[in-house]
Amino acid sequence: MDKRLLVAKPVSVELEKFNVYYRESVFSNNQRIQKVIDHIMKSDGKKIRPILLLLAAKACGEINMLTYNSAITVELLHTASLIHDDVVDESFMRRGKPSLNAVFDNKMAILVGDYFLSTALMKAVLTGNIDIISDISSLGRALAEGEITQLSLVKEMVLDEEEYFEVIKKKTASLMSTCMKIGAVSAGGTSEEVELFRQLGEYLGLCFQLRDDIFDYFKDNVGKPTGNDIREGKVTLPLLHALGTVSSDERDEILQIMSSKNFTDENVFKLMEFAKTNGGIDYAYQKIESYRNRMEELISKIENEDIKEALYVAIDYIVERIY
Repeated sequence: MDKRLLVAKPVSVELEKFNVYYRESVFSNNQRIQKVIDHIMKSDGKKIRPILLLLAAKACGEINMLTYNSAITVELLHTASLIHDDVVDESFMRRGKPSLNAVFDNKMAILVGDYFLSTALMKAVLTGNIDIISDISSLGRALAEGEITQLSLVKEMVLDEEEYFEVIKKKTASLMSTCMKIGAVSAGGTSEEVELFRQLGEYLGLCFQLRDDIFDYFKDNVGKPTGNDIREGKVTLPLLHALGTVSSDERDEILQIMSSKNFTDENVFKLMEFAKTNGGIDYAYQKIESYRNRMEELISKIENEDIKEALYVAIDYIVERIY
């Protein structure tokens, strides 16, 4: 059975309701706008973040309209950030299909991203919960800060593991962390439960991004062009670690390619092989395993057995996903 379905099993009925509410939230009577929205919906993701939010809520109490509006808000914000990211990164593939900016253009993509962002703000207000509104606002800022910092690190050629993790905490982990935290809040979770799910979401998000970074070093079908991060000058963990394990001459040779931005196919392949040969991939997997251990410890504290089992599967799903 599909692991995503196993993760969603305890909230399958609620997920169907969410899907209906989500589509209703972005519907437009303007046919031109709806045409673009329809394109986005066709390439819609696997809804892992709303699923995690619903699971956290159900573990803490009853799923309610506050929960649904919270889930819709974070999914809209996530979608808006992906649309804008594809423009910033000049990426023309998203989940194995042409991105919005590839099918239409950058101007349309930016404006539709703004449409989703504005709708997210409307839904956040509907929660009527100042803590959730505050968390959503902080999340939007964190996502932007992560992108800005990453662009700065590329320009400045900063090679620092601590900086790298700070970026992915804001770019990716903050989203899953906020999802699970406000899911718990929406169902009246205790402060201990809210903190448990916040931490669990952060670790899941870190593993998600680490796995995504590993994808960039392999040619298998992963739903996006491989070597893309390298071509954009992004030094992710595999390459970052490898650079710290070699002689100064080898390091200088690699840095010369990156500083000159001479990203020919041959050089991109060279950088990919360099990271693999010098333990970069293995190191990234070690980090994933260390987070897995922390997540399993947190999940063991959850009382609801169905939710607990689903979350164990969620770890496998995120760590072992194809793309």
